[in-house]
Amino acid sequence: MLDKIPNNASFASTLMKVLLMFLSRLLLVAACAVPLAPAVAHEYWIEPDAYQVGRDDSIQAHFKNGQEFAGITLSYFDRSSVRFDQMFKGKVTPIIARSGDSPAVQLEALNKDGLLVLAYETTQSKITYREWPKFIKFTEHKDFQNAAAEHIANGWPQENFKESYSRHVKSLIGVGTGEGSDAALGLQTEFVALSNPYAEGFDGKMSVALTYQGEPRRDAQVEVFERAPDDTVKITLYRTDSEGNATIPVLANHAYLFDAVVLRPAPTSQEPGAPVWETLWAALTFAVPQ
Repeated sequence: MLDKIPNNASFASTLMKVLLMFLSRLLLVAACAVPLAPAVAHEYWIEPDAYQVGRDDSIQAHFKNGQEFAGITLSYFDRSSVRFDQMFKGKVTPIIARSGDSPAVQLEALNKDGLLVLAYETTQSKITYREWPKFIKFTEHKDFQNAAAEHIANGWPQENFKESYSRHVKSLIGVGTGEGSDAALGLQTEFVALSNPYAEGFDGKMSVALTYQGEPRRDAQVEVFERAPDDTVKITLYRTDSEGNATIPVLANHAYLFDAVVLRPAPTSQEPGAPVWETLWAALTFAVPQ
């Protein structure tokens, strides 16, 4: 009978392995239950499984966060969401999603031809600039030429200061023939597609209007990420004209992310460590058929 009693060291080692396995799984579940905040100075966009679908096909799309049109997939969480809508044939309706959904967009077949527009706005998140050069690098990248001087003139600290940010993103999906048009949906800052890349006769020039609080953003930088079929990405910069519009040449069989950022002083607050800056990120994704 004594030879059936487990060795104490062996038993303890086995028990420890079981406990570690249980804890690792518990931590993984906990991590999946927490919404991931978009990373600082990284783009955030909606990426469909397919930018063109049949009228009888279901539609799935993901929230993505990263750089150079590549990144991680984020789940939908209602406490991180201000609005989450779809527009089809001129009708805007809420997208029904549950916290933790991934893909974030899971729509049944629309059974009609048209241009589907997805729109999503996030709540505000915060980041801290520990070092002044990182803020300078960001403002130079996004073309805010007067931000540093304004920051200093306001007497704000040049290290350990905060910025709040929010995302305002749209995506265009062609359903069936894909005929239809985009429209302003009232996002705080927004790209409105003036061209439809899925429409018959599209000429390879994508025209967009960029707005902020419903007004044109004139002479604003638009960063364009162009992904080729081999997943290489080309980045170019454009500017909106005096009407807040930009016309950008695009290629067949390529996917695109347009990105533009508003930088403004944050609302005045007496709370210690409150953000001094606020950014609003607009994004638009679409693809050009072969």
